[in-house]
Amino acid sequence: MSSKTLRLVLGDQLSLENPVLVNADPDRDCVLLAEVAEEASYVTHNRHKIVLIFSAMRHFAELLREKGFTVIYRSFDEGVSSLQEAVAEGLKKSKAEALLVTAPGEYRLLEVMQGWESALGVSVVLQDDGRFLSSIDDFETWADGRKQLRMEYFYREMRRRYELLMDEDGEPEGGQWNYDADNRKGWRAQIDVPERPAVTVDKVTREVIDLVEKHFPDNPGDLREFRLAVTREDAQAQFDWFCEHALDNFGTYQDALAEESPWMFHGLISMYLNIGLLEPLAVCQQVEAAWRRGDCSLSGAEGFIRQVLGWREYVRGVYWHAMPDYAKRNTFDAKRSLPAWFWSGDTDMRCLSQALKQSLDLGYAHHIQRLMVIGNFALLAGLDVSEVCDWYLAVYVDAFEWVELPNTLGMALHGDKGLMASKPYAASGKYIQRQGNHCKACRYDPKETTGEGACPYNSLYWHFIDRHQEYLTRNARMGLIIGGWKKRKAEDRDAIVRWGDRILATVLDA
Repeated sequence: MSSKTLRLVLGDQLSLENPVLVNADPDRDCVLLAEVAEEASYVTHNRHKIVLIFSAMRHFAELLREKGFTVIYRSFDEGVSSLQEAVAEGLKKSKAEALLVTAPGEYRLLEVMQGWESALGVSVVLQDDGRFLSSIDDFETWADGRKQLRMEYFYREMRRRYELLMDEDGEPEGGQWNYDADNRKGWRAQIDVPERPAVTVDKVTREVIDLVEKHFPDNPGDLREFRLAVTREDAQAQFDWFCEHALDNFGTYQDALAEESPWMFHGLISMYLNIGLLEPLAVCQQVEAAWRRGDCSLSGAEGFIRQVLGWREYVRGVYWHAMPDYAKRNTFDAKRSLPAWFWSGDTDMRCLSQALKQSLDLGYAHHIQRLMVIGNFALLAGLDVSEVCDWYLAVYVDAFEWVELPNTLGMALHGDKGLMASKPYAASGKYIQRQGNHCKACRYDPKETTGEGACPYNSLYWHFIDRHQEYLTRNARMGLIIGGWKKRKAEDRDAIVRWGDRILATVLDA
């Protein structure tokens, strides 16, 4: 572009690999970053998330200035209501004749940006976000003609394309693509969980914490526990620590539920990937190198790479493939209101209370807590799909709609009629008991289905099976379960369903 250009960087695009910065001319172009009220409040964002993004934005702005860029920065205290307002003021201040922005990760924002050219009266160029390893067009080509979009097959193509964990003959290392069966061990406190290093809260972050405490006093998030990196260097240091101290046990215990630690052996980098502080291919290559040095098992390395190279890219592809109608899907017509205790964690179900409180206080829960504890409960209880999706989008630090919506609506709630998952991820309390030690501290018994003290997951599981058996009968993977349920004595089925009714009438309103 020969004319002066204003280059907009969003709060989840804080990377020098951001396409709008790759060919920028510091002597001519201006960069705009803005802490916008609308973006900070369209859901009740966890305060950890707001602090992370605002502080990371401020640090990134300083990095750009060090590289010679003129940066226009609008802080939250300046009262910028919308991105369009920030851009209009930025164009006026910079005297730029064009706007360049990398396409956003959320459909609602893309719709707004597509009207900017006429609203602002300047040329607006939307760049594809090349920081992802599969473009939207790549995914559409892969998805074309497929009735079901199974991640496993997409993942294999990505492994081949980027030559990760492949041998000299172009075959997967170890002779198989997926080692998930080796990565499901439950937690029995056999080994110690390593203490994670603290992240220094500098002056900039402290100022942001004060700002967020002032303006978002009622949002979830205990900022006394803020421990997130806000620069690329610190995020990389956190990941280096994981590779050295936790990666070797990550695969084994990635599905485990533990009283002892919210973090376990997880990478805790999804938020850094999702706002640009780390790059997806680089972290996959670092894990592969660790395996080739003998620092971790093949199953652990494969499990990690599958989450980033496979799952992360796949859910983004599904999101853009199926939107905007995707957000309105609701397979089971689930409309029960979200219980108020989802915002406090005050329930006697120990596993659910732990997962909820951890999510609210820290903005974090690992995938089994999100899918098989919180999501499973929401599925079994028939909680309103849109309310549940909004809750997930609000409470998690790494949540942006492109990744949150398919994970919640598609995987956790089976709201897309199996577009993503071959069967609903429904489970009784016995699954949760196998995966960890929460049940020992719970007043409910996972061995019991009805009666006082019976685990609510058990009766709710069969209640779900009973009320949706017509749909589930058509699912080949549910045949044995449906058949077993129908073979039970009628009086036994009735007793379980009645107890499930009682749970729905009492526990949900507690």
